[in-house]
Amino acid sequence: MKLVPIILCGGAGTRLWPVSRESMPKPFMRLLDGRSLLQTTAARAASLDDVAQLAIVTNIAYSYKAVEDLAEVALTCPPALLLEPEGRNTAPAIALAALWAQSEHGDDAVLLVLPADHIIRDQQAFRTACQQAIDVAKTGLLVTFGIRPSGPETAFGYIEWGEPLPGNRAFAVRRFVEKPAREIAEQFLQMGNFAWNSGMFCFTVRALLQQLRKHAPEVAQRAQATFDAPGTSRSDAGQVSFDAASFKAQPNVSIDYALMEKADRVGVVPCDIGWSDIGSWKSVSEAHAADEQGNSAVGPAFLMGSRNTFVRAQDRFVAAIGVQDLVVIDTPDALLVAHKDASQQVKDVVMHLKRSDVALAIDHATVHRPWGTFTVLVEGDGFKVKRIMVKPAASLSLQLHHRRSEHWVVIAGVAHVTRGEETVDLHPNQSTYIPVGVRHRLANRGPTPLEIIEVQCGSYVGEDDIERFSDVYGRVKAELQAR
Repeated sequence: MKLVPIILCGGAGTRLWPVSRESMPKPFMRLLDGRSLLQTTAARAASLDDVAQLAIVTNIAYSYKAVEDLAEVALTCPPALLLEPEGRNTAPAIALAALWAQSEHGDDAVLLVLPADHIIRDQQAFRTACQQAIDVAKTGLLVTFGIRPSGPETAFGYIEWGEPLPGNRAFAVRRFVEKPAREIAEQFLQMGNFAWNSGMFCFTVRALLQQLRKHAPEVAQRAQATFDAPGTSRSDAGQVSFDAASFKAQPNVSIDYALMEKADRVGVVPCDIGWSDIGSWKSVSEAHAADEQGNSAVGPAFLMGSRNTFVRAQDRFVAAIGVQDLVVIDTPDALLVAHKDASQQVKDVVMHLKRSDVALAIDHATVHRPWGTFTVLVEGDGFKVKRIMVKPAASLSLQLHHRRSEHWVVIAGVAHVTRGEETVDLHPNQSTYIPVGVRHRLANRGPTPLEIIEVQCGSYVGEDDIERFSDVYGRVKAELQAR
């Protein structure tokens, strides 16, 4: 029987702002060993026995980043990318992944659903738990992984289990419980038959689709309509781009609420695998080794006379003196200082920024694009200055701007510039001017990164003043579908 891990690579990760932002969310954060959470999850899944193929479910806007991250991981076979035009929660994502697996690997394939943004420290215990879950899933049950609680945590949902299932590898699920109050969580801990809901699942394609049709028919029907839609495309590289119009009709619902809480054959494998959902800066700090005072730091930081404090510095030196129980997260354009016990409330800061229409909720100072990056150096009334880096053999779209002109100065590499009907190669210390309304393209045909300084001038210098005509990354098609 084939094993097909399905890695869910989405979510905003708002509790981990300012490092996790909408344009570069939590699964792409680099932690501990320098690898992203997506990379560690993919490597962990690929190391299991009898893996037929990995599949990554992610937003189409993150596809290039997922490809870059996965290229750095030694996988035995190329992973499939299942690309959503927008977020619609875990039930539609898993249903579409099951339909893809059915078409590629058959009804008997076993799906192992893993979020891309968790840490698991005990790899052997993880392998053991997976094998137990796979054995139970082969009998037709839907299986979830329950984390044995280390304390009365109120940030997680809970699973209550009952009688053992045949083989004593898992237990029948009695009920799922939403995030409880502390006194209720303490009672669960004392009872001994409750586990944290990890959001990891295992089932055969056949069992999942049957149960979806029975208990969540709208999810099943909408997913089938999207999968069969003429606008759903498949590439030779193993990418499936789901039709945007039919995808919008998907219900925004979790797999727990849509199915697991209603299904009649559900088992749980309680396990202790060194699991963390990295759901807050407090949990991030707990993932790092601390000194005798409980302090830990990443980057150029110095803590003196402080206790139980975590500092994450990036481009500048951070000193924390005489403080206690804090998280200090410094990025080039935003600084977070919070009490560890209040770190769950960081999401409220993001909500405030979005209500205020502040780009800090969406983008970093350095914004990643499929072709490279750009950093806004300074911005004022009627102007903006950027530093742009274009990767080797990459190019921006053929585009024009209606409300701004641009001046480009090359500082490294060779820029292949299209401006109207002419093309020219520009070397360091050479420049060009792009008037308002003129079609243009910036490309790097060389073997080294291209860097330019761009000066924008006009009545409006927002990122949405752009009309694309052709693009190697499919953004013209995506913009047309979104209209």
